[in-house]
Amino acid sequence: MQDKHAVASLHASRSKKRLLWKAAIKWPLYSVAVMPVILAAGWTIGAGKLVRLDQLLGFLVASVLLLLWENLTNDLFDDETGIDEFAKPHSVVQLIGKRSLVSRYAYFALILGLIIIINLAWRSSFAVLGLVLASCSLGYLYQGPPFRLGYQGLGEPLCWLAFGPFATAAALLVLSPSVGNEFVIPWGLAFKLGSGPALATTLVLFCSHFHQVSEDAAHGKKSPLVLIGTARAASLIPWILSAIYLLELLPVFLGDWPITSLLAIVGLPSGIKLVRLLSHYHDQPDLIRDCKFIALRFQALNGLGLSIGLGLSSFFWVNSLNSF
Repeated sequence: MQDKHAVASLHASRSKKRLLWKAAIKWPLYSVAVMPVILAAGWTIGAGKLVRLDQLLGFLVASVLLLLWENLTNDLFDDETGIDEFAKPHSVVQLIGKRSLVSRYAYFALILGLIIIINLAWRSSFAVLGLVLASCSLGYLYQGPPFRLGYQGLGEPLCWLAFGPFATAAALLVLSPSVGNEFVIPWGLAFKLGSGPALATTLVLFCSHFHQVSEDAAHGKKSPLVLIGTARAASLIPWILSAIYLLELLPVFLGDWPITSLLAIVGLPSGIKLVRLLSHYHDQPDLIRDCKFIALRFQALNGLGLSIGLGLSSFFWVNSLNSF
C-alpha cells in the first residue's frame, strides 16, 4: 500500500531521486556506529594486546546493521506523526512509498545484527548481548511509540548513553583476549574512554535540529532547539566542544593516557567551522542545513585521532595502557 506522504518523493525526477537517495542513505552517519569499537581497538593495541580481527569486523558489521534498523524505524515513526511530510523528502518511507516494505528491511537488519552480536558474545562475554540490547532499547525509547522521548527533548542524553558507556563497554569485551563468558563489565574504562567521543556523537544529533525548528515545533517535537531557541543553542556549541576535549585530554595531562592521544585535536578545525557557521546563521535553515555533517566530520576525525593516538602508545610510550 502506498503511503500518503510518499507522493512527492516517489514521483520526483530521476536526478532528483538520486540526490534524495544519497541523502537518505547518509553513509557518513555510520561513523557514529563504528566509533566505539574503533576506540576499543585503539585501546587494546595501546595496551600491548592483539586485536581479534574476526571479532572487530563482526562488531563493525553488526553496528552498521543496528544503526540501519534505527534509522529506518525512525523514518517509520516520524512518518506516523507527519513530521517528515515536508521537512524530509529524503525519508526512505517517502522514497519507497510502502511502509510495510521499509519495516521489513528495518527488522531484517535488526535480526541479522543481533544474530552477529550473539555469535560475538558467545566467543567473548555474554554481557555483550545485554549491553547491545540496552543500546537498542535506548534507540527505541528515543523515537518509538508510545515513548517517543526524543519528542520530549531527551534524545541527546539517550544518544550519549547508547554510544558512550554501553557501546564502548560492549566493544571492549568483544575485543578482550580473554574468553570466559564473564559478566564483569568494565564500566570505569568504558566511561573514561567513551564519554568524550559519545558527546561528539551527541553533538551530531544536536546539530541535526537547527534547520527544522519550525517543523519540529509544529508537530509537537520538543527538541532542545525548540525549547531554548537557535541563538542559545548555537552559543552552547563552543562549550560542548570544550567539554569533549576536557574529557579526552584531561587523562593525557594526568598521565593516564599517552601524549599521542592529543591526536584527537585533528578534528578541531571542523569544530571551529561549525561554531562560526552557527554563530552567524543559526536562524537561517537554508544556510545551515548541512551543519550536522560538519559536526559529523568533527566526530569522525576526533574519534579516529584519539583511537590512533591510543594505539600508538604501544610503540612510543614505555608504560603501556593499563588493561581492564
